[in-house]
Amino acid sequence: MDIKNLSRLVNLLAAITTVLLVLLVMVVLLKFNLLSFPSRDVITEDSNNTPESAQVERIDEEVVDPYTILEADDALPIVVGNCTNCHSARLIAQNRATREGWQDLIRWMQKTQKLWDLGDNEDIILDYLAEYYAPENIGRRRNLENIEWYELK
Repeated sequence: MDIKNLSRLVNLLAAITTVLLVLLVMVVLLKFNLLSFPSRDVITEDSNNTPESAQVERIDEEVVDPYTILEADDALPIVVGNCTNCHSARLIAQNRATREGWQDLIRWMQKTQKLWDLGDNEDIILDYLAEYYAPENIGRRRNLENIEWYELK
């Protein structure tokens, strides 16, 4: 075997090893739910494991839709119908703004992203976003408790 073929073989084995390593990391992340989106609610499924059988449990009197991870109320279908045509519902859930801030974002999307006129739905959407995705004043993190400290040597 000449050097050129040996070099190609080494490159091929390196590429295969890289792909296998990436797949292994993804499997581990999925296995331990390290890729899942944190939610305040618990989604349970029956033994059929079908989407129709998903149930949402109430926690702190709020309900999250299991398919969109957005707060569930009567306005949710309007929000999903107008907002998730262009982006994921997770983009909504990860952001916070005042009603005016959400309205500014809608105007920006209309001006730069070709979002259509929302008509009567705009007030419904803004009310929904202002209620569930308003800025949170959570301040500093809680103090650490029950920590077993060790001496540095």
